[in-house]
Amino acid sequence: MNTPICDFVRRYNENSSLRMHMPGHKGKSFLGFEHLDITEFDGADDLYNPTGIIKQSEDNASKVFGFPTYYSTEGASHCIRAMMYLVVINAKKNGKKPIIAAGRNAHKAFVSAASLLDFRIAWLYPGNDESYLSCNICPEDFESFLENAEEKPVALYITSPDYLGNIADIEGLSRVCRKHGILLAVDNAHGAYLKFLEESRHPIDSGAHLCCDSAHKTLPVVTGGAYLHIAKGVSDFSRQSVKNALALFGSTSPSYLILQSLDVCNLYLEGYKKKLADFLPLVAQAKASLEKKGYCFYGDEPMKLTISAKAYGYTGIELADILKQNNIFCEFSDPDYLVLMPTPETEKAGLERVTQVLESIPRKDAKKDSPPKFTKPEKAMSVREASISPSEILPTEECEGRILSAVTVGCPPAVPIVVCGERITKEVLDCFKYYGITECSVTCE
Repeated sequence: MNTPICDFVRRYNENSSLRMHMPGHKGKSFLGFEHLDITEFDGADDLYNPTGIIKQSEDNASKVFGFPTYYSTEGASHCIRAMMYLVVINAKKNGKKPIIAAGRNAHKAFVSAASLLDFRIAWLYPGNDESYLSCNICPEDFESFLENAEEKPVALYITSPDYLGNIADIEGLSRVCRKHGILLAVDNAHGAYLKFLEESRHPIDSGAHLCCDSAHKTLPVVTGGAYLHIAKGVSDFSRQSVKNALALFGSTSPSYLILQSLDVCNLYLEGYKKKLADFLPLVAQAKASLEKKGYCFYGDEPMKLTISAKAYGYTGIELADILKQNNIFCEFSDPDYLVLMPTPETEKAGLERVTQVLESIPRKDAKKDSPPKFTKPEKAMSVREASISPSEILPTEECEGRILSAVTVGCPPAVPIVVCGERITKEVLDCFKYYGITECSVTCE
């Protein structure tokens, strides 16, 4: 395994080249990395039409993963929009309406894709006992949905693993999708590492047609590095069509710092399977130790610790604050959950440290309050129509009956409680209050 992008940049820097191109720092140090920060010029290749070092590096990534793999320097959000573009173009090519069935816990990048591409969404909703961050879609229920749908979708879009660590039955869903002739697209942002388990649980290996990974979330890649994967044999999506889709939504100035990080990660991944096999038992041990203390866990993703905080007598926010006081920072917390995301780079000492702090917290009586029940808001406009309508920002208490114009939930976790074009009801306001959302953008009446 070689690292063509890293090698090129290193040679360029060592040659004391006069940089008469962007960026403006000219390789002089301000933060310490500028000598490695270049732009697209002769020899540096072109991310969206690669023929040289970037193509070589993407080919390396494709060999590592075992299926066609493409780089993004703008995160999985970029890849999600590109995936949806490919789905929409494929639908139109085959004379079908671009209707996409989607789990309601979709990232807001999916909603923005609907705004940009103007496809219809057939939402699939979580069960009564699920968080708004989860949406377990079982194959039998999806088959029933398809059989009863007035208009069949051209694709199913799901998030797996979800933000809380639940992994969907992708093999089962794939069988249903292939039976009905529809595509399966998976937001696998939190699961790039699943490919390297003893037995791969990566969505493409489980039957998905398209999939995106946030390399930076679970692999040693700097923030913004991501992959778009296409299953082998999906002839509708050629290399050029995928590159065109990514180019449509991507910057013409991709970060070469991120490209180098993705490039060197290929080298890391050659030995990653063993590294992961050695580390995951430590995660399981930490989890078992905390369970003995009385903590309850949620989700089945092997490299994520999601604590159901109220069973231990705290909110997730309270547990996160205690960790913060000990200089430990979690991925996410809300009234119900605390999410911790270790990787092999956390090492045994890091796991022991977080375990010791959590075990030192005295257990209290379980909190009995539960989040407001999820409701199905009324659709008043299309996502596109609402997102491009004149809007105003108001305190949430003044928004009952109004139509949401923009996704107002920040990241993490960027999963909207109510979607653009839906009417804000009393039940929605109860959810906003519970999750601390105090204002939102609504269409002007």
